[in-house]
Amino acid sequence: MKTNTVLTSNPSYEDFLYSLHDPEVPAPALSPKLFGAALQIDMQTLADQAHVHRNTLRRAPTTASVQRHLRESMKAIKAAYALSGDLDKALLWYRNDGIEAFNFETAEELVSAGRTDDLLAYLMSLQAGFVG
Repeated sequence: MKTNTVLTSNPSYEDFLYSLHDPEVPAPALSPKLFGAALQIDMQTLADQAHVHRNTLRRAPTTASVQRHLRESMKAIKAAYALSGDLDKALLWYRNDGIEAFNFETAEELVSAGRTDDLLAYLMSLQAGFVG
């Protein structure tokens, strides 16, 4: 029985994180398949973002590079959730909202480019009240 793949409307970040664990993938790894489905990212695009071959997502989902990308993505999503308090808004922002301070790149693009720390510093400055 898979109860972790269906989310209620506007779930918490913790519920979302838990939903990304596939019982077929050894814990504590995140499932690329479930992550892609939740964010409506096809496996080729997710592989490109993680800088791995598409087959790696299916055959070796627990490899360091795949899990690193998923964890970095989740850090950005968690920070956005902390600001908005709404998971749906955080996910929409992560995928679609170009950030002016980063030449209108999305959070998703920044994570893929290895700039998660810059993104998190930016989000922390927003949380602290800096607007600029």
